[in-house]
Amino acid sequence: MTTPTETVNTEPTLNPGDEAAPGTPGAAEDICDACSGKGKLGDGSACPECGGTGRVMRGIGGG
Repeated sequence: MTTPTETVNTEPTLNPGDEAAPGTPGAAEDICDACSGKGKLGDGSACPECGGTGRVMRGIGGG
């Protein structure tokens, strides 16, 4: 029996501002509050909350 040398990660990469993974029921893409959807902060660096995309996943469903 051989051991695989690579591990394939099928989990989506989440940014700190994400509340849920893409495709999660009751969640949707929204504009990042930290950078106002620009993907960059005032100093020109990539926004750490959205990973520079300007978008985060938020919970939209009710209980």
